[in-house]
Amino acid sequence: MTISKIMTKDPIAVSPGISLVEARATMERESIGHLPVLNKNKDLVGILTQVDIIKASPSLAANLDARETNYMLSKLTAEKAMGKNVITVHENEVVENAARIMADRAIGCLPVMSGGLLVGIVTDMDLFRFFVNAFGTRHKGVRVTVQAKEQPGQIAAMAGVIAKEGGNIVALVTSEGDNAGHRRATFKITGLGRAVVENAIKGLDGVEIEDIRE
Repeated sequence: MTISKIMTKDPIAVSPGISLVEARATMERESIGHLPVLNKNKDLVGILTQVDIIKASPSLAANLDARETNYMLSKLTAEKAMGKNVITVHENEVVENAARIMADRAIGCLPVMSGGLLVGIVTDMDLFRFFVNAFGTRHKGVRVTVQAKEQPGQIAAMAGVIAKEGGNIVALVTSEGDNAGHRRATFKITGLGRAVVENAIKGLDGVEIEDIRE
């Protein structure tokens, strides 16, 4: 799946000259934590986050009241507080690679570009929603995680015994296993009870059930 399928399209953006008071009010009003910053030519020149605003705010040691803090923030602009070396992705980037970039760079969002224009933004919350759906957590059914030998046909064999019993796989996620030569696979299955799923999978060679629950 590409990032264009889960991103927020046409995100709210601000100009470099907007005050931090206005930027903070926009974030609160729209319930967002990131604001792309575009210049008059609609070029992406920065990204402003809640953390940036907090860092730019007077410290508690300054002993200022809310009015004084707001006054000082009104004199500061997005251009002064925003991150300028913005990491972006193209709208055709795949979701898992965008997630890897965010994890490796420890960032909470990625502006999404197309032809040099900002067309969307993907945040950590967007990725959380994607992985919730990828694991089928909104479906009632049996969730089973197995350790299986990494060899051709293992996933097909598991899918086959589940289908034979009349079950439907609504989600399948695989990852590295605990040992070399093994993979971990998590299935979400509807239409079958836990005991039926457990008995079906137990009969497969090279497959060990790690966890099973309804």
